[in-house]
Amino acid sequence: MLPLSPSQRRYLRAQAHHLSPVVMIGDAGLSPAVLKETASALKAHELIKIKVMNDERTEREAMLKSICDTLKAAPVQHVGKMLVVYKAAATPVIKLPR
Repeated sequence: MLPLSPSQRRYLRAQAHHLSPVVMIGDAGLSPAVLKETASALKAHELIKIKVMNDERTEREAMLKSICDTLKAAPVQHVGKMLVVYKAAATPVIKLPR
């Protein structure tokens, strides 16, 4: 996982507030197809929201950890069924504070 400082995490949460989910994880769970779609969304947008259709908090936390570990991304936020993930592009568009 990519490490973020608390100020960077706070900045990214504020940037993600107005975003709509671009990836949805349904009853099938975290499949390779979902991971592939998440990777392409991160490559295009750097900061994305993921909506998880699962009622178990521990399973959603495991999905967030798995996504971040697999894609070398940073977990920004987990509120309810919404996950926010960040991964800097080769030429970053989002400038993070120090």
